[in-house]
Amino acid sequence: MDLIFTGLLIVLAGASFVFAPRAIYTNGFFKGIAPNGRVPGIVVLTLSQVTTWLFARSLLTAAVLGFYYGIAGGLAYAAYYLSFISGGAIIRSIRFRHGARNIQDFLRERFGRGGVVCYNIVIAVRLLSEVFANLLVIGIIFGETGSNGYLLAIVLLAFATLGYSMLGGLQASLRTDVFQMAAFLVLFVVVLAMLFTMDGWSWQAALGSSSGAEFATRGEPGWILLGVAALQFWSYPLHDPVMMDRGFIADRRTTLASFGHAAWISIICILGFSMLGVFAGLNAMEGEAMMSALSRMLGPLALMLINLALIVSAASTLDSTLSSAAKLSVADMGLFPVTVKNGRIAMVLFMLGGLLFLFGGTKDLYSAVAVSGTASMYLAPVIFFSVWLGKTNIPGWSYYLSFITALAGAVLYYTEAGGMSNILGPLSGLEHKYAKLLLISGFIMVLGNGYFLLGMLFNRRPHDLVNESRQENT
Repeated sequence: MDLIFTGLLIVLAGASFVFAPRAIYTNGFFKGIAPNGRVPGIVVLTLSQVTTWLFARSLLTAAVLGFYYGIAGGLAYAAYYLSFISGGAIIRSIRFRHGARNIQDFLRERFGRGGVVCYNIVIAVRLLSEVFANLLVIGIIFGETGSNGYLLAIVLLAFATLGYSMLGGLQASLRTDVFQMAAFLVLFVVVLAMLFTMDGWSWQAALGSSSGAEFATRGEPGWILLGVAALQFWSYPLHDPVMMDRGFIADRRTTLASFGHAAWISIICILGFSMLGVFAGLNAMEGEAMMSALSRMLGPLALMLINLALIVSAASTLDSTLSSAAKLSVADMGLFPVTVKNGRIAMVLFMLGGLLFLFGGTKDLYSAVAVSGTASMYLAPVIFFSVWLGKTNIPGWSYYLSFITALAGAVLYYTEAGGMSNILGPLSGLEHKYAKLLLISGFIMVLGNGYFLLGMLFNRRPHDLVNESRQENT
């Protein structure tokens, strides 16, 4: 079985290099445009959207949440994928209504250079966290933390992914995403077929895994996370440059359709992986880990296929992350001249940064989602007031206060969840980290929108007052 597993990994790695084109021009490397000027169609763009958001970390997190909190955990994580719906609405306004070439141009026009700096800080941390989180999953598959297998797997995947990503940038990412997503879907369907045909599988037990007598101890944190997702999915897509980059490639119809199709496909995949965790949680023995329970009940073949799906997902996410990192630092931030060579250098630097993040950072997979999602909430009022309502009279202080508040909330959650502080417990009576996260997210949402509302009211321009008067008269 190990020999088959190794052979399949070699085939997948080799195919990624074969499918990855070599980009010579900056349009291909940074914008994903083919040498003949063709842009990706609906199938390519949709599959690219899906595979770049089905992170190995996300799939494993969905399963872990299902294992600990039942169906509520899976639903909570799947709710984050409604970000494709809000993301499509954001692109529709920023690109096709306001005419911006990218997110930075839109923010610069409304909040100046400082507004762009705040945004770039948040998305740079997001990109680094994606590198470290996906490499972490690969390490976990191959061995205990710090073991030779763990370290070797991380280094090999990092160099392999970096290698074919440097060949073609975003153009290579789009091309390999299709192949990698096709491979993932085959593995996904086979694994679910094995799960749903098991003698011990019960839809009734799975759907009721977060209710009844176990609700207080098992399901409640999952329902709380669903509340967190309901607050964070509005702003989550805007701080994800991988998703946003794919909103500025194709024509309007293809772009918006790809967001819609990516939403339902991703939600099905996340819920499917969460079912693996739910099944393991319902049938695990005392003290048994999730992967051990799945291996015992489904057999080594199923576990091998699950691991392969995670590896494919990690590779597809890493190449997209690296291409977005190159675009961010070279094309969007202008830190270096816009050349393919500098894009490749940026990829190397981000991969090294992700590795440093990994060996010095947290090992809690959901924390990466929660921290970045909480920080991204400073963008919620930007979306509501500036992007969708089109308000142009929001002062800079509203934006900066929202940024500071969300960043402080993200840091507070990180320290509370990691046991480095206990401020919210005595003040609110809440002890579970997800309950604290919901409280923090609620405060950020209310305060951030409050800053923008006050800023808009105190910064009304003469023509705004005239327009309001005309609307009242009519």
